[in-house]
Amino acid sequence: MEAMISQIFILSCRGDHLIYKNFRGEAGNEVVNIFYQKVTTLPENQAPVIMNHEGLHFIHVRQSGLYFVATARTNVSPFTIIEFLNRFASLIKDYCGTLNEKLVRLNFALIYELLDEMLDYGYIQTTSTDILKNFIQTEVVDTKPSSLFDLSNIGLFGADTQQSKVAPSAAASRPVFSSRSEQGSKNEVFLDVIERLTVVIGSNGTVMKVDVQGEIRMKCFLPSGSELRIGLNEEFSIGKSELRGYGTAVRVDECSFHEVVKLDDFDSNRILKLHPPQGELTIMHYQLSDDLPSVLPFRLFPTVEKDLNSNRLMVHLKLRCDLPPKSQALNVRVHLPVPKNTISLSQELSSPDQTAELQQSTKSIQWVISRFPGGSQLSALFKLEVHSLSTSPTVEVGPVSMSFELPMHTCSGLRIRFLRLSSLQTGLPHRWVRYATHSDSYVIRV
Repeated sequence: MEAMISQIFILSCRGDHLIYKNFRGEAGNEVVNIFYQKVTTLPENQAPVIMNHEGLHFIHVRQSGLYFVATARTNVSPFTIIEFLNRFASLIKDYCGTLNEKLVRLNFALIYELLDEMLDYGYIQTTSTDILKNFIQTEVVDTKPSSLFDLSNIGLFGADTQQSKVAPSAAASRPVFSSRSEQGSKNEVFLDVIERLTVVIGSNGTVMKVDVQGEIRMKCFLPSGSELRIGLNEEFSIGKSELRGYGTAVRVDECSFHEVVKLDDFDSNRILKLHPPQGELTIMHYQLSDDLPSVLPFRLFPTVEKDLNSNRLMVHLKLRCDLPPKSQALNVRVHLPVPKNTISLSQELSSPDQTAELQQSTKSIQWVISRFPGGSQLSALFKLEVHSLSTSPTVEVGPVSMSFELPMHTCSGLRIRFLRLSSLQTGLPHRWVRYATHSDSYVIRV
């Protein structure tokens, strides 16, 4: 089934029209407002990827707070359109260096030129970086970043974390295709090993579910034709039956690779070979469930008691960080639902770099820890004033959900042994490797 796109448009989170391109004239630009009304009236901003209005299909993805939307009248393949929209967003990153509303506004001419080359009367022609760079003539309008992005925006490279061996964000956020006068700019390659952790822990402390979704991302500023060799752990194995090496096993359940990756030396030496195109791509996906080679990063010890002399509920939380002593967690947030009749909150925190507040709109406590060193423990005592306290108020407390970032840490144990370049060029390129783990869902039942 060949994808036939009627319109492409980009909206800001406020619904501002940034880019609009009508390829087939099957509908007018009023559908932009119709889409935004649909996407904002759904609860908690959980809009489905595909929506329909009077026979017109809306297919969208959201990246960096922007909506990338395609419309179609025919019964197109939604997966093809979603892949195209994600690739479109990646190309804007490649040309502009990063992706945000300001850069899209400044580089509207470049983005329209990209669309003209990528699509012909709604039919996808190419999304190849190497092909497009021969036709795109518009220069990038650059802007100096006002601040370094935080680790929550995991799609970008070279985050400025507390770790010293991480490239500054400005180094990786520059455009891949610079102006003609800057063709001799230095060669660099950035490699990110990114994992998202899903955990469910029972009220008795038993781990009920563990899942790691990981990927290796690359942003390449090397000239075309360069061959890269990436060495993974020698003990890296796929599946439960295969064990390799003599060190600590690094096992994943499933693994897939980008089409440019050659696996000639993978089975014997765990080496990935590839001739990467300039720009950003994901070279490997992997998944691991149940058996982690390391302990979970956090353990919570909750105590909930009813004060018999008043309408108070006492919630005592002890949170332990089981990372290695030289590691740390950043932007730790503990979300604790409380009884709906809760009026006020008083608190006692174990250190001054913590904050906590009662959010009346959601009836929950938000406990925030900006930096949590490995091997340490923090505690908090929350005294809740509850109107007409029920006979079993502890039932209304929890479950606890956490979000956090773990720079320079992987739960699977996957590491990059080496990153080597084989080319005829003189001089070695700059090579940067970063590890980061994010919480996808970390739930602890009270």
